[in-house]
Amino acid sequence: METILALIPGYQEGPRIAAVVDGARTHLQVVVVDDGSTDDTAAQAEAAGATVLRQRPNAGKGAAIRMGFRYALERGAVAVVTLDADGQHDPAEIPAFLAAFEASRPELIIGRRDFGSMPPVRRLSNTLGGWVFSAAVGRRVADNQSGYRLIGRRLMTALLDSDESGFEFEVEMIARCIALGLPMADVPIRTIYAGEPSHIRPWAHFTSFLRVSRDARRIVRGG
Repeated sequence: METILALIPGYQEGPRIAAVVDGARTHLQVVVVDDGSTDDTAAQAEAAGATVLRQRPNAGKGAAIRMGFRYALERGAVAVVTLDADGQHDPAEIPAFLAAFEASRPELIIGRRDFGSMPPVRRLSNTLGGWVFSAAVGRRVADNQSGYRLIGRRLMTALLDSDESGFEFEVEMIARCIALGLPMADVPIRTIYAGEPSHIRPWAHFTSFLRVSRDARRIVRGG
């Protein structure tokens, strides 16, 4: 049987991570990468049944995901499903990713959110970002900032040399997939927010995304 792991990067998510691990374990073995938390994130994840890798000091989500990639590759996994530790990704939707992978073996499957269900600031940020990024890479990508994804073994391997640490890593992931000519797909997922205020500063986020999109264009053109 092929091995597919659920990979959850987490930082200071002690109050929330156990529920996410519990839900994901219904479908897959779970690996949590604790990214330098000072709370009980690791202990809560272990108690819920996850294998916990500890990244010290805090190095960012991109680095945490790559640590998880290395673990998965060393154990012969054909893919991982990444989801966030804060509950904004519903583990009950993991089977949709698995079914899409089984159907056509894409190397990248992105969970496509409904932008209309987002708070206005997030909707603006994601919509503008989508237009800019799709133009940069020459291909429509419906949701380039969703962190709910399935990543195949070939793409995981290709990304081990990345040095991006934040959301930029997830954008680079798409650009690398396109540049390498690897198959990509998406599946619809629920758009979940807990009612917390957005910390996104639209203009700052958008200008940062312009830089990331420029880098993505360079990757795609370079092949």
